[in-house]
Amino acid sequence: MKPAPFEYHAPSTVEETCALLGSLDDAKILAGGQSLVPLLNFRLARPKYLIDINRIAGVDRIYERDGGVAVQALVRQAAVEDSDLVARVCPLLSDAVRLVAHRVIRNRGTVCGSIAHADPASEVPAVLLALGGSVVAVSSRGQRVIAAPDLFTGMFETSLAPDELLAEAWFPAIHDAFAILEESRRHGDFALAGVVRAAEKLALFGVAPTPVLADPRDPTRNLESSGDIEATPEFRIHLVKVLTERAFAA
Repeated sequence: MKPAPFEYHAPSTVEETCALLGSLDDAKILAGGQSLVPLLNFRLARPKYLIDINRIAGVDRIYERDGGVAVQALVRQAAVEDSDLVARVCPLLSDAVRLVAHRVIRNRGTVCGSIAHADPASEVPAVLLALGGSVVAVSSRGQRVIAAPDLFTGMFETSLAPDELLAEAWFPAIHDAFAILEESRRHGDFALAGVVRAAEKLALFGVAPTPVLADPRDPTRNLESSGDIEATPEFRIHLVKVLTERAFAA
């Protein structure tokens, strides 16, 4: 299939992007496109406007700040995978992006795009939550910092306003024990269930409408897991227990 008709914009600055987001109703940001383009092709997403930010210079940096790593809007997942800085300061993020699909996808997909897309089976949002990270959202009204627990509001939903661009994600440093484990049908497939350990904190993904923080001693307490053709809720709960045990034994 092909996308439904849309109007294409290619701004060259963040300010121009914010102005477009503020003036256009029902607009979508195109960064890597690895999540959005399939939705467009299957007409599961039908935005009136597409705003391609790939021509904006200076928003593809990975840099150290505030005791962690900041990843800007156009940083590709492969760049994070290859970054010596990320490996030194936040190796959990390095491990997480290596689990995202396949390298050819990571060459285009962006870290911030993955967070904004808010797929409940995605690794990166769960890492952001487990670490207690945050994002910077910008608009013509200014900028604000959104903590990870306040960002993910539902399946494929965030607290970003329609006129806001997710400009940067910040991941705190991690040097204590950490792990990210997942179970999928094949390497590169979406996770049936996954866990992220960051010291003594635990986040789950692939088992609920959003990534969730859980008690490592009883990770499935109050967990209302979802079921589909890939796995039953009971199987996902079983996977969470097994993966949590492995993560904290590592």
